[in-house]
Amino acid sequence: MSALVLQHRLAVLNRVIGLVEKKHFNPALNGANWPELVERHRARVLAAEDTERFEGEIANLLSQLKTSHTGFFHRRLRSIPARHAINATFLPHRVNGATTWMFQDVHEGGPAFAAGIRPGDILLDINGELVLPPTQPVFAMGQAASLGVETLSGERRSIQLDIPTPKSRKRPIGQPRAVSWKVTRPGIGLLKIAMFPGAIGVDLARDIDRALSDFRECTRLIVDLRGNTGGGIGGLRLMSYLTPDKRPVGYSLTKKRAARGYRREDLIQFGRIPGRKLALIVLALRYALVEKSIAVITEGLGPRPFHGRVVIVVNEHSASAAEIVAAFARENKLATIVGRKTPGRLMSGGTFRAGHGFILGLPTAAYLTWEGTLIEGNGIEPEVAVELSREALKDGIDTQLEQAIEVAQAL
Repeated sequence: MSALVLQHRLAVLNRVIGLVEKKHFNPALNGANWPELVERHRARVLAAEDTERFEGEIANLLSQLKTSHTGFFHRRLRSIPARHAINATFLPHRVNGATTWMFQDVHEGGPAFAAGIRPGDILLDINGELVLPPTQPVFAMGQAASLGVETLSGERRSIQLDIPTPKSRKRPIGQPRAVSWKVTRPGIGLLKIAMFPGAIGVDLARDIDRALSDFRECTRLIVDLRGNTGGGIGGLRLMSYLTPDKRPVGYSLTKKRAARGYRREDLIQFGRIPGRKLALIVLALRYALVEKSIAVITEGLGPRPFHGRVVIVVNEHSASAAEIVAAFARENKLATIVGRKTPGRLMSGGTFRAGHGFILGLPTAAYLTWEGTLIEGNGIEPEVAVELSREALKDGIDTQLEQAIEVAQAL
């Protein structure tokens, strides 16, 4: 290794160390000792054989913090998780005595869905290489991938995926169809939200408005948030439809505000998603110079025929903004939660330049429910726990959704 390469690596590592200390909301949130972790990993980081392994060693160091929105990657965007790259999630599944990856959430409008992959299909390989739990499937943005897949019918297929290049290199994600809806049983509306795109979510709010307009005769509502990767504050419109009045949801909390103390009632409030994108300019000016600890309040959209008869379906991939929705509904007894425990990935994140083309992602603010519950690292337990069954999927039955329908009918 040349002296120049070592110098560059040392500069990047020192930059990462400083940014974690200065920008991370709380490196010790999950009991980690950051200085101790740095010294334990320093030699391996600096001695990495090549740039790719150097990147991996720093990513491994950061993973010891066990906080969400924490990552390290090069701007050339080699590989990112499947939930962002192909809009699909995976579940470990036992087949013939071996544990493999089963496709779990496959969002409409994403590359996996477009290629014909469906929940319950088994991943055999990626570009000819076996990928088994606990190794997570990852994909290179802007490149094609060849997947070996075993379908629910038992057929083995080779599927070609075209993975688009993301619009943002700082937030490399693909975007599926965010909102879809239908009347799944007489009087029961099913609203599926795959993510909450946009910082404010004007378009998302309009789609939710259209869905709820179609559900005006429905006396029960099921909200499917399985596999929802989170996003912006557009979930406020969904939460506003769960209660007729203006009601506090929760609040973000910056590192500085947490250090100097606060009263939740004194925080700046956000309580309305504008109807037009032109209004975003006004919002940007209003919040540009203020402290970013903000309380969220529902919009007060009035009574709905399904109030008191709402079911929310979540799983281990329902993260971030999806957990805000589930936590609000649980805390205010506005819905019954069905499915699997959520992952507890609920922080506000930011990205920072670490030098030499590297980008560092860090959680810069915490989120607490109005009653002060921290979801990060804890997640939300469903009131009705139910697994997704591949055997049932073979018969066209989504066990989690069927359970949600049964619960809704009983309300």
